Parts: sequence; C-alpha cells; structure tokens
Amino acid sequence: MSQRVRDILSWYAADSAGTRTNLARMLNHGVLAGTGRLVILPVDQGFEHGPARSFAPNPAGYDPRYHFQLAIEAGCNAYAAPLGFLEAGAAEYAGQVPLILKLNNHDVLHDEKDPLPSVTGSVRDAMRLGCVAVGFTIYPGSAHCHAIYEQLRAIAEEAKACGLAVVVWSYPRGAELSKEGETAIDVVAYAAQIAAQMGAHLIKVKLPTAHLEQAAAKKVYEGQQIPIKTLAERVRHVVQSSFDGRRVVIFSGGAKSEDTNVYEEARAIRDGGGFGSIIGRNSFQRPKAEAITFLKTVMGIYSGEIS
Repeated sequence: MSQRVRDILSWYAADSAGTRTNLARMLNHGVLAGTGRLVILPVDQGFEHGPARSFAPNPAGYDPRYHFQLAIEAGCNAYAAPLGFLEAGAAEYAGQVPLILKLNNHDVLHDEKDPLPSVTGSVRDAMRLGCVAVGFTIYPGSAHCHAIYEQLRAIAEEAKACGLAVVVWSYPRGAELSKEGETAIDVVAYAAQIAAQMGAHLIKVKLPTAHLEQAAAKKVYEGQQIPIKTLAERVRHVVQSSFDGRRVVIFSGGAKSEDTNVYEEARAIRDGGGFGSIIGRNSFQRPKAEAITFLKTVMGIYSGEIS
C-alpha cells in the first residue's frame, strides 16, 4: 500500500477496520490506484433526469451492464448507481470494480424548489450487492434539509456499523438560494463542511464559481482576502473547508461539456489539492471507446502523466 493511501486512511481513525478496508479498496483500484486520487463513474441520471435525457445520446447506456463495463474497462476507482442498476449487474461483474449504492434519489416530474429526495435503497441492499460504500445526497438550503440530515445520520451510523464507507453528494439548493448561489464559493464550501460534519468519508460537490451569495460571508471573504479568483484557488478553499484537507473531496463533472473544458477543470482540481472527479454524463453519453479515452485522459491529468 502506498504511503499516500496510508496517510488518507489515518484521517479516519475513528472508523472500523472494515470501513477503512473498503476505503482502501477504492483508493487502490483502477488506473489511479495508490495515488490518492479518484475518478468515479456515477450513473443515477436515469432516475434523476429521465432515461431519454440521460441515455439517448448513447443508446448503449440504456443497458445497466454497459456502465459496469465502462467503469471496468476505463479503470475507474468505483461505480455508483441506484438499486436497480446495481442489481442488474452486480452478480455478473462481482469483484471487478468497487460499487457504491446510491441510497436516495429525486425525480424531476415534481421538481420542487426545496427538494426532499426519497430513500430508495438500504444498507442491507448494499451489503447484499457487495458494495464498498453507500451514497447519499443532501440539499443544504432546502426547507427539508433537517429531515434529510436526520436520514443521513441514521444511514451513516448503520453503514459504518456494517463496515461500509459513506459518500455524500452535498448539493446546495432551495427557495432561499439564487440559482447562481447554488455554486457560489461560500455556499459550496459550506456544503462541504456540512457533509464532513455529518461523517462523510468522501464528499462530492459541484465546482464553485467566484460568486459570493451570503452577505455575512462576503464580508469575511473580502475582509480576510481569501483567494478565490481562480478555479484552483476555489478548489483549495473547498478542500480546506473539509477539515483542512483531511476529508476526501471530489468534484462533479456536470452536464456534457467540451473535452477541453473538462480537462482544464481536472487540472484546476489537481492543482488546488482536490482528490478527483465523479464524471457521469461527460463519459457515458459518448461511445465506449471514446469514453475510455476521455476518462483515461482525465486520469492521466490527475496522476501527473499529462501536464
């Protein structure tokens, strides 16, 4: 085991040997094994956005097995999906890629301003499917955030008791937040801090902009001259806000974008001390061969093989 992975595992000394073993399984798997960096394939978009919006650009993606194959062939650290997708391939691809069961989901048929996702899987499901971790989305800023936090507390407690790791998608959203505010640097850093305080091992947030949403926070950012001008500086601040870099923070790939944009974002994440990316639509919405080349380029940037 590399010293970098040993160092990361030391941050989670309160956890059981089982949980740290499952963290190590992710950190020691795939192209980036041993580097302390991660690229994870998430495919919850069929539930979150609908099948056509998610898979019509590359119809092979309608088949759940395709995403197992993509994660395995590209050398991703892990593959994350809701219950149905994992059940459709966990046996056939057992042991070939670490699995993360996404335990709550939200559809857009009733796309309220203050979301309250449904719990759609269980820790027992994750154990049955051989997962290394459970995933859970929280919406800081939602009018329902208190209920969401309480759901996460109970699920995280059970998952850790079973030796699983906990991955938290922390996405600020709610009627009191502007659209621009959802990715404001002060709000994203706050969301990362909340996920860390909730006991997350891995924290997933969106890339932050330089916008400052909260008036009280703006005074501090300006008064203390916190550097947030470049994306790398903003990534560094989000990582700092996650227990001074002692929690693994990865960043969302978002909607499909030009390859050069994604590569530049990966460089900023790398240079800002981020731990990697969780890339869904930017990978599975293209033919497999192209997706593998794309993902391996991102991995090359994180490993330092590509400048």
